[in-house]
Amino acid sequence: MKPTARSRRIAATSLIGTAALVLSGCGTENEGAGAADGSVTLGFVNGANTHFHTCLLKSVEQTAKAEGATVYSANSKQDAGTELSNIEDMIARSVDALIVQTVNVDALEGDIAKAKSAGIPVYLTSVATDDMSSVLGAAVVDLKKLGALDAGWIEKDAAGKDVKVGIVAGAPGAASDLMVGGFKDALPANAKVVANQPGMFNPAKAQDVAENMIQAQPDLDYAFVANEEMAFAVRKAFDAAGAKDVKIVTANGTEDGLAAVKSGQLSATVANSAMTIGQTAVKNTIGLLDEDKKVDKIANIPLVLVTKDNVADAPQYCPK
Repeated sequence: MKPTARSRRIAATSLIGTAALVLSGCGTENEGAGAADGSVTLGFVNGANTHFHTCLLKSVEQTAKAEGATVYSANSKQDAGTELSNIEDMIARSVDALIVQTVNVDALEGDIAKAKSAGIPVYLTSVATDDMSSVLGAAVVDLKKLGALDAGWIEKDAAGKDVKVGIVAGAPGAASDLMVGGFKDALPANAKVVANQPGMFNPAKAQDVAENMIQAQPDLDYAFVANEEMAFAVRKAFDAAGAKDVKIVTANGTEDGLAAVKSGQLSATVANSAMTIGQTAVKNTIGLLDEDKKVDKIANIPLVLVTKDNVADAPQYCPK
């Protein structure tokens, strides 16, 4: 039988897995337990600490356990330099593959090159690179489409009327840029963007941005907010300023987000299941390592525009 990429690394992994345990000491919630038994080891480099990233980590860990794999994880906290350091740490552990939720698509080239030079394939979550030949695969969320879905809801709701739109973006450099770009490109001519500021995926920062935005644009009609955590803070700021009529569209599809759509607190959200992304990433990484021809290199994660009319259609967002 022809040896697979995974089986070719097992001998080295079993030796270095024990060494990694000595280096890491006792395991924490961000560290796996090592894999001296020769099972597949995965390094997961997460991008931040938002609810999305927390659910993504939980999904990766639960799916890996179900698949008999070991996961080492690290968090880059929205810093590209930390992401590279985390990848170097995973290389030192001699993992079989790296799963990366990047903080900056521009930094990916160097990250991938570093892993490739060490013979460790990279599987991406949420985004893909222009040149996919250098990576093992990707679980891709069409973030431009996500933004466009929210813009489409505004187009339908505005019904041709001239309206003003504000944007509370996330952190520059990765997912937020793609979402905002897709949103702006899909807006109709009658919808004018009058404000666009980053909330850094931080509710407190987003609330400050929203307070300034509504002061400068008291006749704002709509706001696009890059995730639901920030959207709740933006809603709070608008309501406090007497701008309860501003309609907010956002993304994630969490339980709280769906409840807010159902109640009218939020007008629409795009369900982008962290659980599905994590499950797909782990299963497909293992399949591609084993050279399973039935596993696609690029997996597209489904998106659902959720309004009051179809809340029941939203996929589960976070593992239990």
